[in-house]
Amino acid sequence: MGGAFLAAAVLARVGGRIGLPTIPLFILAGILLGPYTPGVVLLDDPHDLEMLSALGLVLLLFYLGLEFHLDDLKTGGRKMALAGGTYLALNVGAGLGFGFALGWGTSEALVLAGVLGISSSAIVTKVLVDLNRIGNPETRPILGIIVVEDVFLALYLAALQPILSGADSLGAAVLDGGKAFGFLLLLALAARFGTKLIGKLMNTRDDELLVISFLGVAVFVAGVSEWFGVADAIGAFMVGLMLGSTTSGPRIMKLVHPLRDAFGAIFFFAFGLSINPGDLPSVVWPVLAAVAVTVAMNVFAGMATARIYAFGPKATANVSTTLLARGEFALILATMAAGAGLDERLSPFIAGYVLVLAVLSPLAAGRSHWLARILPGGRTRDQEADKEAVPV
Repeated sequence: MGGAFLAAAVLARVGGRIGLPTIPLFILAGILLGPYTPGVVLLDDPHDLEMLSALGLVLLLFYLGLEFHLDDLKTGGRKMALAGGTYLALNVGAGLGFGFALGWGTSEALVLAGVLGISSSAIVTKVLVDLNRIGNPETRPILGIIVVEDVFLALYLAALQPILSGADSLGAAVLDGGKAFGFLLLLALAARFGTKLIGKLMNTRDDELLVISFLGVAVFVAGVSEWFGVADAIGAFMVGLMLGSTTSGPRIMKLVHPLRDAFGAIFFFAFGLSINPGDLPSVVWPVLAAVAVTVAMNVFAGMATARIYAFGPKATANVSTTLLARGEFALILATMAAGAGLDERLSPFIAGYVLVLAVLSPLAAGRSHWLARILPGGRTRDQEADKEAVPV
């Protein structure tokens, strides 16, 4: 673990000097020091960091929940659902069509629909934090789309599991989906009506006790969420949503910050450990085609979100590029596909696709103004800004 921290830190420092984002560098550190590349190998089995990686994801989403106040859900729920539904329809639909076009099989197409359709909550969160865009007006719709995706994610996994396992029991699938939805509803009700009680239980002047308390609650609820068939990340997010509205919210945000950064780095490093570069050449063309499809669908989804929220070209470009990353959900699906004995090309395809977008998304988000210039109205606004800047 010490080697993982140091490797991530060294590469991130080097990358910072030339303006590269930290996320792909953390992943690259994992690839270089993993079991599939020559040289120094920190870990023979990538699963050795599985628990720490899960903790990193939980803390990333917990912090996101702290930032995403309940008022945002109360005031923008309808628009959020519409923007999230549009994003899913475009990306999941394109992913399903792409899966059938590859001709690898129906089950494989359903897996690819999820892989291409769902953004990486962890990477999106890190991009927003790194680029200091948490306070931007377009960030609320971005976070709202993530929430809608995570709800869809829980239901999609529940529905896909019996298909991949070969089960033909519709009743079992409905039961799993109902259990997941019921737990999500319970968390939502607690966030809506239990904030005052939760705030009293968490309130303490002792920072040590506060850290132990919020960390225990976040990890415990994440674990229970997983047992109910809901992604652990969304459970942690809901806890952050509850605690962010309490009087202790600002202190919790400050205290969790270094924990989020440290274990978030381990999450991306562990992701890199799981990638075998030798498998990538066999699927390079499908990966590049899938990346092109995802970029196009994200631009369309960004434009649709802009119409819903009346955003300009700059905010539209930020939405399109920030949500581009794919990550942890795709890896979950890759694991499920491997366990179900699906086409062996799926795993290297998913690894290559996720890696390319993990690198491309932070770079594109940091240079979103390039996209804004070619969007409808982008050139006109640039010309008007230039005219206003001319001294009289």
